[in-house]
Amino acid sequence: MEKLTLVKVGGKIVEEPQSLKQLLSDFSKIKGYKVLVHGGGRSATALAAKLGIESKMVNGRRITDEETLKVVTMVYGGLVNKQIVAGLQAIGVNALGLTGADMNYMRSEKRPVKDVDYGFVGDVKEVNADILADLIGKGVVPVLAPLTHDKEGNLLNTNADTIAGEAAKALAGHFEVTLMYCFEKKGVLTDENDDESVISNLTPELFEKYVAEGVINGGMIPKLENSFEALNAGVRAVVITRADLIHTDGGTKIEL
Repeated sequence: MEKLTLVKVGGKIVEEPQSLKQLLSDFSKIKGYKVLVHGGGRSATALAAKLGIESKMVNGRRITDEETLKVVTMVYGGLVNKQIVAGLQAIGVNALGLTGADMNYMRSEKRPVKDVDYGFVGDVKEVNADILADLIGKGVVPVLAPLTHDKEGNLLNTNADTIAGEAAKALAGHFEVTLMYCFEKKGVLTDENDDESVISNLTPELFEKYVAEGVINGGMIPKLENSFEALNAGVRAVVITRADLIHTDGGTKIEL
């Protein structure tokens, strides 16, 4: 099988011109086939504020009402996605920006209301890996926005980590997939105030131990749960690292 690297980036990395330029340069140096998944939440929050729309978050997840859905569609599917695509084209990477609605590559269902009504937020139900694999095989680099659809005409805001994990799992049937989650730290840390305290290798047993001790907490827990799920579904390797280290051996390697 051919190798494929799927990189998920978010935060200010994709929203500030200099850090975006550096990211795209680093991403372009990855050998073999590649896919980029991006977020853009800060830009969405900023635009919503300019439009007088209040951003509501629960446990780090955005409540997506009708007006907020319009904002995230503009920002994720438009501004951020197309800036990334244009930036990649400028350095010779033939990129194509996609939401889940494009070519019906990722279908979701609106999240059911339990304790919280998240509004127009999608839980992924189906990924058409054949379509993505066909594009990738033709030399296209997909740039995936955190938006899916329900095949009933509705777009749905969908967590970028989830998009990355589901796309990686689906593509594992076509490629030898390495999934990389990038954020502001060098990897998963034992001490959040010490950037050098990187956990180099993380197994399910170590993960449970660190969670019980409170060393790993908050938003890192679902990211790591997604990582183990991806490995169990056939993804070859999962790495959590800083964006400027994506073509090095740095970061935390997730193992079964």
